[in-house]
Amino acid sequence: MKQVTATGQNVDEAVESALAQLNTTRDRSDIQIIDEGKKGIFGIFGTKPAVVKVTVKIDPVEKAQEFLENVVSSMGVPAKLEVTRNGKNVTFQLSGEKIAVLIGKRGQTLNSLQYLTQLVANRYANHYLNIMVDAENYRGRREETLIQLAERLADKAIRTKQEVKLEPMPSYERKVIHTALANHKQVKTSSSGSDPNRHIVISPAK
Repeated sequence: MKQVTATGQNVDEAVESALAQLNTTRDRSDIQIIDEGKKGIFGIFGTKPAVVKVTVKIDPVEKAQEFLENVVSSMGVPAKLEVTRNGKNVTFQLSGEKIAVLIGKRGQTLNSLQYLTQLVANRYANHYLNIMVDAENYRGRREETLIQLAERLADKAIRTKQEVKLEPMPSYERKVIHTALANHKQVKTSSSGSDPNRHIVISPAK
């Protein structure tokens, strides 16, 4: 944690001194006024400097990015990382020649990277952040695959008049299935089990 205590003829001057030492800005800092100081008589006698303590705020997204870059590097995969922020939603987009290594079978490695990166980000965040780690737009392609799967298995449930259980999926993938079949009048979806084995069940509507 970067923190300095600075003095000045007034609070503003003390704060500016601290910000300069920390090479940061007011919006990225916590400022604590320890002493507002005193001008004294004629600005000379009894003068007392203002004292402030300034602490640089930890950026949870920067911490998450640093973590992800270190993990990817330790895996021996050269990759470019782009970060997109949209309110509480943050996307880390990975790209590179050996990107398949980071995706893994059915996105399992990518899901693990996302889970760990989200833990790191929310460890430092003041409010919950939704973290998505993507690689060469794998998430978009995966979503299309899941929608097609949902439609195909819904037809199977209707045809056989029996429940169809899907393989365990992370919550955001289950949400894709639920959303894809939300307006389907002949089937209904539900989630069953507990993580990491929580899965969707597609049932014929009664």
